[in-house]
Amino acid sequence: MKIEDPEVIQLELKYCERCGALWLRLRGAQQVYCAPCDLEMLDLFCPRQVSSRPRLPANHKIEVKAQPGDLSAICGKGGTA
Repeated sequence: MKIEDPEVIQLELKYCERCGALWLRLRGAQQVYCAPCDLEMLDLFCPRQVSSRPRLPANHKIEVKAQPGDLSAICGKGGTA
């Protein structure tokens, strides 16, 4: 008896990006976590909406009161380059 069309499943070795365990996945798959870590990662909080404008974590309402010719406070004394 001869098998004409055997089904071949290609696998590749992959290190889990969370725990470092070595596991097998289908070749070309996009999984990055092993099965136990994949379940734990699903339990983590994932924000629903991504901010369209990134901001620095600081008080962004700082008022700067400077006079047009008063740069000595910022630059200091002049010097040679």
